[in-house]
Amino acid sequence: MVSFEVLRELHIPAETKIIMLVMDGLGGLPLQPGGKTELETARTPHMDRLAGEGICGLSVPVAAGITPGSGPSHLALFGYDPFRYEIGRGVLEALGIGFELGPDDLAARGNFCTVDEEGRITDRRAGRIPTEKCAQLVEKLRAIQLPGVEVFVEPVKDYRFVLVLRGKGLSDKLTETDPQQVGKKPLPVTALSQDAEHTAQLLNTWIAEAAKVLASEKPANMLTLRGLAKNPGLPPMSEVYGLRAAAIATYPMYRGVSRLVGMTVLDVGGETLEDEIAVLRRHWADFDFFYVHVKKTDSAGEDGDFQRKVEIIEYVDALIPDIMALKPDVLIITGDHSTPALLKSHSWHPVPTILWSRVCRADAVREFGETACSQGGLGVFPATDLMPLALANAGRLTKFGA
Repeated sequence: MVSFEVLRELHIPAETKIIMLVMDGLGGLPLQPGGKTELETARTPHMDRLAGEGICGLSVPVAAGITPGSGPSHLALFGYDPFRYEIGRGVLEALGIGFELGPDDLAARGNFCTVDEEGRITDRRAGRIPTEKCAQLVEKLRAIQLPGVEVFVEPVKDYRFVLVLRGKGLSDKLTETDPQQVGKKPLPVTALSQDAEHTAQLLNTWIAEAAKVLASEKPANMLTLRGLAKNPGLPPMSEVYGLRAAAIATYPMYRGVSRLVGMTVLDVGGETLEDEIAVLRRHWADFDFFYVHVKKTDSAGEDGDFQRKVEIIEYVDALIPDIMALKPDVLIITGDHSTPALLKSHSWHPVPTILWSRVCRADAVREFGETACSQGGLGVFPATDLMPLALANAGRLTKFGA
C-alpha cells in the first residue's frame, strides 16, 4: 500500500466529491454448488449499469485467507493498514456512542447473551433484545463497583453495550470472554502479560457480579466481553488525504471507527437508507468525502437468511439513482467483508467492488456480482488501495517524482 507519508505529499485540493457506499457483509456464497450468491441473485439494474461504466474487482479486506472483524476491515477501506493500526472493538463502540475515552480508559464491547442452567451459551445475542431492554439491564449493571477504578456501563444498540474502566495502570493485553459459538461457557478474561493480571482480575470480578445481577433475567441472563482496548490515536483523514470527510451511519460501531480516523459523524435521525441519503443531500456542499454505511446486509447474512439479504441488496439498488442525482465525481460501492448466509458469519472471501468515475478506464464487467467482478480490471486487490484510487479518480493526487 502507498504510505501515508507519500500521500501527504501528493494530495492536492480539488472541487470534487467522493462517495463510498459500504454494504456491510456484502460478499456471499451460493447455497448450492454452481448456484448464485446473494448479490448475483438480486436484481440490481442500477449497480449493473455502474459496473458497466466503471471498473470492478474483488477487494481483500485484510489479507488472503484471513476473516476480518468489522473494525479492521473498515480501517482498510479507509486506507489504514489494519495490522499496523490494530483497534479493539471496545474503543470503536465507545467512540460510536460519543463516549470520550481518556488515556487511562480501558473499553470493552459487551454482548448480552443467553445461557442454560449449566452456564453454556445458547444464544450469543440474547435473541437480539431491543435497545430499550438493553438500557434497563445496563442500569442494573451500573450498581457494580470495583476498587480503585471508575466503572462506566453504557447501552449501545440491541444486545450490545460498552464497559469502560478508568484508572491508572490498566492494561489492554487481555483475552476476550466470547467463545464465538453456542454450547460453550463464557471464557474468563486472561492476562497476556504480567502487568495485565490486575486488570484481568478486576474484569473477572465485575463479570462475576454481573452474572448475579442478570441471573433471573430472560433471555439476557449473561454477558460476554470483546475487544478490550485503549484508544491508540490515528492520523486523521484530513491530514493524510486532505479531505473534509463525513460519515453517515446509524450503528454506533461504524460511527466509532469513523471518529477514530477523524471523520465528522453526521446525525442521521432515523434508521433507513432514505434517512441516510437525506443527510447526504443536506450536507453535500460541506464535505469532500462521504462514507455511507448499510448494516442490514450483514445482519441477514449472520442470521443465515439468504433471501432477506437479497432483498436488502435490491432495496439499496433502488436508491442508487438518488445518490447519482447528486452528481458525485467518484462512487465506490463495496462491502467491508463477506458474510455469506451459508456460513452465518464473516468470512475471508474477497468482496465485489465497483469504482465509478468520469475518468476511470472501464472494463468488460457488465453486472455486479462475485463471478463478474473476478474478471474486472481491478483484479483481486487489497482494500487499502481504494482510497488512493478514489483520490486519483477525483483529481486529488499530483504526480509522484520528476
